Amino acid sequence: MKTNEELKELVKLKYSEIALQDKDTNQSSCCGAGGCSTEVYNIMSEDYTELQGYNADADLGLGCGLPTQFAQIKKGDTVIDLGSGAGNDCFIARAETGETGKVIGIDFTEAMISKARENAEKLGFNNVEFRLGDIEHMPVTANVADVIVSNCVLNLVPDKNAVIKDIYRVLKPGGHFSISDIVLTGELPEKLRTAAEMYAGCVSGAIQKDAYLEFISKNGFVNITIQKEKPIVIPDDILANYLSADEIAEFKNSNGAIVSVTVYAEKPKACCEPGCC
Repeated sequence: MKTNEELKELVKLKYSEIALQDKDTNQSSCCGAGGCSTEVYNIMSEDYTELQGYNADADLGLGCGLPTQFAQIKKGDTVIDLGSGAGNDCFIARAETGETGKVIGIDFTEAMISKARENAEKLGFNNVEFRLGDIEHMPVTANVADVIVSNCVLNLVPDKNAVIKDIYRVLKPGGHFSISDIVLTGELPEKLRTAAEMYAGCVSGAIQKDAYLEFISKNGFVNITIQKEKPIVIPDDILANYLSADEIAEFKNSNGAIVSVTVYAEKPKACCEPGCC
């Protein structure tokens, strides 16, 4: 098993490669899962094109949900996107928060930050910025965000509890998050869990759904809600890279499932009156 730092470097390398390609090239070259579906980067993505603020240059097809659609962003909000990639969710959040708000994208891949900044410059947005940093230790002061969003990113982080803890630090009291991510119900086959490529493709880095929700609860969040849930089906030609035909059949017949969830939770409001705690 690779160390946490080795896993981070693996993810950084793969997503640096993806950042240098547009969505069509990414899919057609099988760096993403297009018609030949040999890898797993795009099989979970949803259609953003109808959302206000959508920018095709910023859409690399790497998400597993539409968290900004559920994030209840208001005009003037400060919004942070974790693992902001080429900026797609940031630009959609900017359409919600308007010119009076602020959007901060955080990514630890320099190539993604460069691409996102280029996209923001072309759009002429002066209230959207992108910061290079690790989402386990965000380059943001405490109590600054009204809303945090993230799309298929926490599953790529070895220490998910550290990310949840830092989300709590950065949100204002009464702030909330809406995060789309991959979780498991049941167990993945061992060969999938240990495959580096499946980790970078958001699958083997996923944890059990109950454990994921427990991290959120034990870090102090309240009103935890599943806003959307859908199964993720990995094509047989991808599974065949790691499992035999019999192992694929056994996996499909098991109770295990790979699931995309969009989770909402709130940081409690500050206790400012006698007896409110």
